[in-house]
Amino acid sequence: MKKHKLMLGNEAIALALVENGCRIATSYPGTPSSEILSSVAAIRRDLDAKMHVQWAINEKVAFEIAYTGSMSGLRSAVSMKQVGLNVASDPLMSAVYTGVKGGFLVISADDPGPHSSQTEQDSRFLGMVAKVPVLAPDSPAHARELVAKGFQLSEAFEIPVMLCPTTRVCHACQDILPGEVFRTDAEADFQKNPSRWAATPVFRNILHKELCEKLSRIAEFLPTTPIWWNPEASGSRAVVASGVAAAHTREILEELGLWEKVPFYQVVQPYPLHASFVSSVLDWYEEVLVLEEPAPVIEMQMLDRRKVRGKASGAVPEAGELLPETIESILLEFTEAAPVMPVKRDPGPPGRRPTLCAGCPHRASFYAIRKAAPNGIYPSDIGCYTLGLNLGAVDTVLCMGAAVGQAAGFRQAYRLSGKEVDIVSTIGDSTFFHAGLPGLIDAVVQGVEFVLVILDNSVTAMTGFQPTPATGKGAGGETTGVVDIEGLVRACGVGFCKVGTPSGFEAFVALVKEALAFSRSNGGPAVVIAKEPCVMSRQNKGRVLSKAAVTKFCSGCRHCIEQFGCPAILFDKESGRALIDEAFCAGCGVCPHVCRLGAIVMEEEKSR
Repeated sequence: MKKHKLMLGNEAIALALVENGCRIATSYPGTPSSEILSSVAAIRRDLDAKMHVQWAINEKVAFEIAYTGSMSGLRSAVSMKQVGLNVASDPLMSAVYTGVKGGFLVISADDPGPHSSQTEQDSRFLGMVAKVPVLAPDSPAHARELVAKGFQLSEAFEIPVMLCPTTRVCHACQDILPGEVFRTDAEADFQKNPSRWAATPVFRNILHKELCEKLSRIAEFLPTTPIWWNPEASGSRAVVASGVAAAHTREILEELGLWEKVPFYQVVQPYPLHASFVSSVLDWYEEVLVLEEPAPVIEMQMLDRRKVRGKASGAVPEAGELLPETIESILLEFTEAAPVMPVKRDPGPPGRRPTLCAGCPHRASFYAIRKAAPNGIYPSDIGCYTLGLNLGAVDTVLCMGAAVGQAAGFRQAYRLSGKEVDIVSTIGDSTFFHAGLPGLIDAVVQGVEFVLVILDNSVTAMTGFQPTPATGKGAGGETTGVVDIEGLVRACGVGFCKVGTPSGFEAFVALVKEALAFSRSNGGPAVVIAKEPCVMSRQNKGRVLSKAAVTKFCSGCRHCIEQFGCPAILFDKESGRALIDEAFCAGCGVCPHVCRLGAIVMEEEKSR
């Protein structure tokens, strides 16, 4: 007998993929979507499902692999975060025209807030641009349900379908009762049809017309029709909501005693919005409030600006999450109901600012970069090393791979102005594979002088320790091929590429200086690979470590605390000196090089 399991939203999505006969699942990690693929790998193994599960080098490649599985007749899925959809947008736009054979889900997890992203981008908007139908779950259980409906919709109309959970769905927990696995005998069987799969512009015009006809029929698809939760309500004002906002709205309407007074509709398919629903709601009600996040996708399709209240009218905030207290305030104003007594919440103690882990090799790299190029410009990239901001060693963060292109851009700008400046950019190993290579090749061709430090900790640390192409392990722990970063860099034509260990601090500073000198004299990029395992990695288990200690020579200048920022180094107000928190100290051995008075030393060795 099957038992309920408490599952993250991402785990529920993964379970649904396996249960519904998905045969190919691919991804590139990015919060809040990262746990989907790792959960698929685990569930596949537990349920003995025959699947290909893969972390790809980036979202574009992940999309192309999964989509081609669908072209071959197999149910397939690709998952990513919302900004990752930008990387996959090129094949997405084309795949919607050419369509699918096996069901194909594009799972793009949005991050209203944002909690761990550079934008609040709404994947539903990109769905509208691509003309791909979009489904929006309100909970882990609903996300599981919509995976099944998504495959059904995809195969009924031979079109990719986008599932858009948000952070609150991906990382919420709910009791889930596992079901039966849909065992399929489907085999790959690609039917050649060049006028479809390799369509020229003339045929693309035909495919576009067919796509528009599909969307008209999808706007009448019964399984994704909006849900009218309270037909007994008889008010002249209605509320329309989608995603997590719908879940909050249901609860708040009941708490405010408005359930029988305010008709409430939940939109499951934000695009294309069901045509009959739009006409009915606008005919039946004097005013309609639309609650959705983060952008006004449903609101834009409601058409009648005189009746619709939402982001465009100012009734709903344009940015940020729609938290329960925000929705409650909006509903009270919209319905003109008497406000309830607000609940006073204890904000709790102030949080500590995000910082690199104690012993993180990136901290040593950043400190060395500032010492080697104290007046430099430091472009950086997306990863946990973005926290180099706290060390004054990160000046720009734009998007995946931009550290390389921006380094070249700074050099060209300063070259035009006749100015000299040291430029040292930083990028993680996974990000380098993902999007750094094209910029580096371009820099070699253009002869641009800067130093690129590849922070190689042998793992995709920020999103949950997923493997990189240099790890040699796949999504399920299987052995894979290995790509050598140093060899790859040299193959790009880079004349200087050396590997250093950040914890060997003085030697690493000298290496960065050597790279700067080479770049200045040879007119091209120089690369330093800062190779040292993540301090949280399994590779560090069992190491013999020394702990740091502060001696009586400490003057209390706070240089180590303010300039190095290790969470293991604290300030003792009673003694007026720094002290080491042994519970945090990872024994990296770098802080003695930071203290200008030599007041920090390493103690006797201790085993972790």
